[in-house]
Amino acid sequence: EVQLQASGGGSVQPGGSLTLSCATSGFNFDDDSMAWFRQAPGKEREGVAIIGIGDSSTYYHYSVEGRFTITSDDAKKTVHLQMNSLKPEDTGVYYCVAKFGLNYDFNWDHYDYWGQGTQVTVSS
Repeated sequence: EVQLQASGGGSVQPGGSLTLSCATSGFNFDDDSMAWFRQAPGKEREGVAIIGIGDSSTYYHYSVEGRFTITSDDAKKTVHLQMNSLKPEDTGVYYCVAKFGLNYDFNWDHYDYWGQGTQVTVSS
């Protein structure tokens, strides 16, 4: 059984940083894809960042480009999302998702596994 465990959310002031982690179990973590999505209150869910585990390709939503960095720790089968220069509009519940095989789109339904969310709040 594949499980994704997200952690690292919290409250931070604008301009601050947070690092989210998504630990996997039962997942190949080889030539696969993982991503982070987020959903703000009253807004649609949107993709934030994708990483190809096999080739380390990364893709970002334009709104986080240059501020967020997605990385993978293959030994620990964990994906991290380093978030810098946080803005109030980054507030939301962040979800990690995973897919067997490489997938580079921000379509929630194209992923095979979804973790529970972790809350990120950016406020002064």
